[in-house]
Amino acid sequence: MTRTSGRSAFAVALYTLFEPVPLGFFVAAWIFDIIYLNSFVVEWTHAASWLIAIGLVIAIIPRLIALIALFRGPDRAEKVHFWLTLLAIVLAILNAFVHSRDAYAVVPSGVILSTIVVVLMLIANVQLALRQRTA
Repeated sequence: MTRTSGRSAFAVALYTLFEPVPLGFFVAAWIFDIIYLNSFVVEWTHAASWLIAIGLVIAIIPRLIALIALFRGPDRAEKVHFWLTLLAIVLAILNAFVHSRDAYAVVPSGVILSTIVVVLMLIANVQLALRQRTA
């Protein structure tokens, strides 16, 4: 989504600004889940819950821009990036519901979902970066 041919410069700028932010929130939530798994201090899972919720809210903007760009015929790497990230966001929504339970009920499903979300988003970003590097 970084090439601007036929795309709004404003949309590309918004996408570039907001795209990496949800990954940071989800990685932080994943780290907090791991800390909670080792310490069982309830505040860690509460903080992870907030981080997941904020990451999901911020993830809306780049997904909408990418959805519009998807219909304009992006290359295969951008399509794979969109669908992997969308799958990660759907799993993050499920993870938000898991984190809304009692703190002790978050383990192990919350940690597993956080791990899957982070891995999917990293795979999506790495494959897109590799494709743009070779293009």
